[in-house]
Amino acid sequence: MKIYIAGPDVFEQDSVEIGQKYSDLCKKYGHEGLYPLDNIVDFKQAKQKIAQDIFHANVKLIKEADIVIANLNPFRGKEADSGTVWECGFASALGKKVYGYMENTSAYIDNFDEVSTLADGLYADSDGKIIEDFDYPINLMIACSAEIVTGKFEDVLRLIL
Repeated sequence: MKIYIAGPDVFEQDSVEIGQKYSDLCKKYGHEGLYPLDNIVDFKQAKQKIAQDIFHANVKLIKEADIVIANLNPFRGKEADSGTVWECGFASALGKKVYGYMENTSAYIDNFDEVSTLADGLYADSDGKIIEDFDYPINLMIACSAEIVTGKFEDVLRLIL
């Protein structure tokens, strides 16, 4: 099975090594890992052209994949990486099985330091924005379209044996 490896790991300084580790784990479990940094992109062109090339290459990998495994841990805030979330939605729209892993799968609302209860029984954050409360660890659009696994990348690989 071909597995598209999604997540903000591509922004780590050792992202190539991380991708190799994930691909090696895929191989250990009898699968082929497709990591975004496996793509060959010409970085000696205009920035927006580079971005377009990366986008199209990743879309191609997602289309080639049988499933997607996504790192949905918070990235630069309380939410998962927006690019990863897009990739999950795209894969789901293509009818592919999507797995997301998170170290903390407690209810999303439990991750706020300040929560107020509004008159209508809804909850709000410190900025007065409504906090969804569906006992999922992430926004319902991802939680309802992906299987969320507590743990790390390899925990998903063990699950899909």
